[in-house]
Amino acid sequence: MSDNIEDQNVHPRVLQLARGHNFAALTTLLPGGHPQTQVMWIDADDDHILINTEVHRQKFKNVERDPRVTVTIWDREDPYSFVEVRGEVVGKARGQEAREHIDDLSYKYRGSPYGTKIQSERVILRIAPFRQVIRTPS
Repeated sequence: MSDNIEDQNVHPRVLQLARGHNFAALTTLLPGGHPQTQVMWIDADDDHILINTEVHRQKFKNVERDPRVTVTIWDREDPYSFVEVRGEVVGKARGQEAREHIDDLSYKYRGSPYGTKIQSERVILRIAPFRQVIRTPS
């Protein structure tokens, strides 16, 4: 069963999946228009989906040029239960906030601080939805 929601408020099921120990696929658009998708750690505040990346990465360059994205989050206990959020990056946070956030995500997913060497600068992408699909198995 699917529900299609065209609303700028983050749906409660999206918040639940984003705040849980679930993974997401982030799709951005390359300069030539082709999609690029990567599996990511995911988070949310009350108004946005949050993705943490580095400024030298292609996904960041893509959203700097074109802020439209799609994020699919699946329930790790039941991958047939998922949400798809189409939206755009409406804000970015850098510096200490982004650095602390990647540690928080690492604790969430791995149980320890973020250990990968940071090559450039961490940045949080704040994504506002304009369309959400909530999929639950029937």
